[in-house]
Amino acid sequence: MNFFKRALACLVVTLSWAAVAHAVSDEAILAPRPPKLLSEFGFFEALKEQKPATGVVPFAPSTALYSDGALKDRFVYVPDGQTVTYVEGEAFEFPTGSALIKSFSFPADYRDPSSPVSIVETRVLLKHDNGWQAWAYVWNDEQTDATLNIAGARVAISSLADDGTALDFTYSVPNKNQCKACHDLGGTLVPLGPKARNLNFDWTYPDGTVANQLVHWQAADMLTGVPVLDQVPAVPDWRDEAADIDARARGWLDVNCAHCHRRAGPASNSGLYLDWAEPRGPSLGINKRPVAAGRGSGGRLFDIKPGDPDGSILIYRVESTEPGVMMPELGRVLEDADATEMLRQWVRSLK
Repeated sequence: MNFFKRALACLVVTLSWAAVAHAVSDEAILAPRPPKLLSEFGFFEALKEQKPATGVVPFAPSTALYSDGALKDRFVYVPDGQTVTYVEGEAFEFPTGSALIKSFSFPADYRDPSSPVSIVETRVLLKHDNGWQAWAYVWNDEQTDATLNIAGARVAISSLADDGTALDFTYSVPNKNQCKACHDLGGTLVPLGPKARNLNFDWTYPDGTVANQLVHWQAADMLTGVPVLDQVPAVPDWRDEAADIDARARGWLDVNCAHCHRRAGPASNSGLYLDWAEPRGPSLGINKRPVAAGRGSGGRLFDIKPGDPDGSILIYRVESTEPGVMMPELGRVLEDADATEMLRQWVRSLK
């Protein structure tokens, strides 16, 4: 009898340890300095498979930031008993102890969904009492864990593109200051993706469930203050050719450019504002002359020249891969050629 009691006690301890091992560490999130290894946060039940731990919720925006074609897995964690607050037009307000997690991966062959996928980095945003902290973790070659990297890193990528051609380039993991540069809003570090307009669509969750993400967050008691859905803007997937071309282009520009090109952003002095709510007109770039000319203009006279993509500085800069010319200036070394063609179509449609 004593043997069975001891065995039962050992089993309870083992199960308790397993539960703790897969539990999110609130202490790690709130530590003055983050842990050395990504695994120490406990965000994932299975790290390499990106299987989230209990309380960690996957999500996706309708239109995503282009990052050299990287595949991305995104997750949000909110401390037990806390909620996220809806904010009109901006990123939600998250309680202290929250985390946003995003992993960047590259497949060996973009044509084959079953192709091996290598995770290059995982970025985390951690909400402290004094604001958000941004950190990047670089994965090891064995794909068993990722290590904190503050100085940035360069990783060789070798893959096969959708057309079967070789895709070989050097991917850049941002350093600490670069994270701040893109996530700056009026001098404060903020999240970019989790805005209502980016999540207001039906998404297929990893378990096969299909649900509007705003509704899902509310049902999970994660999100409060959301108006009725027909009062919430919805950004389409820019790749959806059935959607309105103006909405597709504005959505792509909002996600890829407006973190800087907005009235409170780092590029506010340009006078070019590309966020979703900006009215059509010169401030959106239409028939607007650049504040400062130079090689970044490509000899073109207007940020956006209606009907003329080749006469538009915006097109010249998004199709460029030349440092000092290309936009966005951080986060890519390749051109998003399909998006450029969509933007060309949009400029041709403008009158």
